[in-house]
Amino acid sequence: MSFSALNTPLPVLDNAERFALFFDFDGTLAEIVERPEDVEVTQATREALEALRDAFGGAVSIITGRDIPSIDRFLAPVRLPIAGVHGLSRRDAEGQFHSPQFDGEALAVVEAKLQPLVDREAGLILECKEGAIALHYRQRPELEAVCLAAMEDAAANAPGVILRRGKMVVEAVGYPSDKGTAIATFLTERPFLGRVPVFAGDDLTDEDGFALVNKHEGIAIKVGPGETCAPYRVENRQDLLAWLNSILEKLGQ
Repeated sequence: MSFSALNTPLPVLDNAERFALFFDFDGTLAEIVERPEDVEVTQATREALEALRDAFGGAVSIITGRDIPSIDRFLAPVRLPIAGVHGLSRRDAEGQFHSPQFDGEALAVVEAKLQPLVDREAGLILECKEGAIALHYRQRPELEAVCLAAMEDAAANAPGVILRRGKMVVEAVGYPSDKGTAIATFLTERPFLGRVPVFAGDDLTDEDGFALVNKHEGIAIKVGPGETCAPYRVENRQDLLAWLNSILEKLGQ
């Protein structure tokens, strides 16, 4: 199998002590599905993550828009350092949690303003997470403009709330965090400290992470189509998993 993007072959990671691995979740480690709670992680993916964690001395992390408990459920029994809600909450390699203060009342107002639209339009999903409200329109893509306008209106007077767009979703987040900041913070801590970052993601919200990795002369990998600042690309998550397994083979895992 050929691993390439923009005519650039994916590099061989043959020194596990040199690199730190970071992964988005939906669309990267798991297929995107209509309902967020219905996502499934294959056993092969869990096994690869566990083997990578052991091979890379624990320097493997999930950087996701989901909250930390949901990722733990999907990956169980594998447990990894995680940055959730686009970096708003974080569990480090020591198991310590880090979460800034955010205005829960402002997010509650956003939720209340969006609820009538969700009640009125079948197929829209309002997901409430710690520090964020996500409006999913994957089942109703024709309502994209309506959903974006509704979210902008709902968050217009909500102090400290910022909006983030993803694949068929728009989110109101209670703190100005992003995936690049989350990766940068991990890189200041062991076992990530001093390592070259590798980050794979598929969505618009992953571009902040790609930019940070590029700044550190790391390896940024776009999964799937779309414009990106990542210099590497794989066609889908199956190709990403195959590349990761090829790394494990070279490391003798």
